[in-house]
Amino acid sequence: MKHLCLILIPVCLLLGSCSSPSPTAKNTVEKPAPEPVSGRFAFHQTYLTARTWAQDLEVLRVRNLALENIKAEPGKAAVWEIVFVSASKAKTRPYTFSIIETSGIHEGVFAGLEQDWTGRDGQSTAFLPAAFKVDSVDAWKTAVEKGEEYVKKNPDKPVTFLLEKTPRHPDPTWRVFWGSTVATSEYSIFIDATTGGFVERVR
Repeated sequence: MKHLCLILIPVCLLLGSCSSPSPTAKNTVEKPAPEPVSGRFAFHQTYLTARTWAQDLEVLRVRNLALENIKAEPGKAAVWEIVFVSASKAKTRPYTFSIIETSGIHEGVFAGLEQDWTGRDGQSTAFLPAAFKVDSVDAWKTAVEKGEEYVKKNPDKPVTFLLEKTPRHPDPTWRVFWGSTVATSEYSIFIDATTGGFVERVR
């Protein structure tokens, strides 16, 4: 009996090792690709951070920044820059919101350097955040509707969004233009950023 037990022990160990489950490969969860965001979404993210810099915030400018490796969606962008004004500090300060980390751009909210504020930046003046009611997505929809013919003829031209308040219009306006800069653009649609109404078309 003693010899039988000695024989059975290694057999049982062998069977146990054979029947034990093999280690499974680790489940790999792919991180979803970052999606572009609208101007108002980026504005609210930066506004919360900018409030720690100054309590009397006004808005000078909102614009999108193009990234070659991220495809933009209608009215949305991977990076937005918002410039705030503090009258009590007599300063402006740019903030960016980015969905990715890339060369020269930080993911999330990033505060830039302060600059002196004298009440005007070229033709642009500051306005209250409450006047910014119309999102870039809605501005895009109106711009496409009003510039349908141009859009059809130029489907691959980059679209840029610029929100400012100038003497040209009583309310802050979205300037939706086709091209990388205002100077090189040959077509723009202005949308009232408070009411959402069409303002004018500039060729």
